[in-house]
Amino acid sequence: MTTSFSSAVEPGGAQQNDAAAAGNDGVLVLDAAQHCLSADAAFAHIFDIDSARLTGRALTETPLPKPLAAALAEAADAALAGNGIRRAQVTIDDDDSTRSFSILALPSNESVTLIVSPRAGASPTQENTERIAHLRAEASLFMRDHVLSVVSHDLRGPLNAIHSWGYVLERKIDAKDPAAQRALAGIRSGVEQQVKLIEQSVDTTRAETKALALSLAPVAVRPLLDKSATFARSSIARQRGVTITVESLLAEEQVEGDAERLTQMLWLMFAFAAEASARDSSVQVTSNIEGNMWRTDVRFTVSAKALTDASSPHVLEAFARRQALEPREGGRIAWAFALCKRVTEAHGGAFEHANIADGADVVLSARIAVAGM
Repeated sequence: MTTSFSSAVEPGGAQQNDAAAAGNDGVLVLDAAQHCLSADAAFAHIFDIDSARLTGRALTETPLPKPLAAALAEAADAALAGNGIRRAQVTIDDDDSTRSFSILALPSNESVTLIVSPRAGASPTQENTERIAHLRAEASLFMRDHVLSVVSHDLRGPLNAIHSWGYVLERKIDAKDPAAQRALAGIRSGVEQQVKLIEQSVDTTRAETKALALSLAPVAVRPLLDKSATFARSSIARQRGVTITVESLLAEEQVEGDAERLTQMLWLMFAFAAEASARDSSVQVTSNIEGNMWRTDVRFTVSAKALTDASSPHVLEAFARRQALEPREGGRIAWAFALCKRVTEAHGGAFEHANIADGADVVLSARIAVAGM
């Protein structure tokens, strides 16, 4: 058995190989003490283990191969300690076979998500597999921070109201009534504790994506579209029987942007559309320069069954797919598109989407400023 471990870096030179890639990578979530919080069906299938034998158990007490458990533990510890994405590789020598896996560790405040991908050897297909795992991790990271932002905002309103009504009650209640004064003190203390919790545990956890740093350079638009479509086909569309068609007259046009972030944005739009489409349907992508904006629209017809069917392959987390179908409050975006929103806004543009409902014809629209960012 051999194990290698390394810190995550932005992958360079990703192959634009359109061969079938993973889609069979599994997801395991551990808490800070390395107890299994959840394991998806793909992870259980890879190792032929009932997920019920994982959930709630310490990693060392699970029936997972010991070399794998050790690599998972090391990657999880490093990710949590460094508050950043970490990668690892492990090779398991069985009696009659050798299996290799790539591990991607994505930390959050009190847990770490581990994406385990079977390796087929050092090949363009494997590089594509690892690239897609990285895209999934980035989408999850931005979605986590977006949800925390929503929680922080939505909790402060009620807490401010409770605080204000506390002062109103203070003027109305007899100052000599000890029971009433204890009740008021309890209200004020509770509000202060909740505000402190928000500031220390919620707001600070968002620091990784709160300020989005960009590496700006002239970027050719058409290769970005084609590469992102290739990743989306490999990661989900081909397995779901969905066709992604890119229609664009763009050829040599460029924008001043961060090529890596723009690829992540486009892949997420294409991949979500493929996940939300019924088998044998089509996702239509159009992309053009309009004035001082580069605009890309992704059109598809929503199938709620395709989006939520646990037996079908997926690249996005189950709770995000379910949340996308809920009515939007105040025009907010679905959580799954947090990365798209942040990337477009950082490039002087905007991201919009129509309501995602079963049977609806939906357009995801990203606009990026061409100049003057």
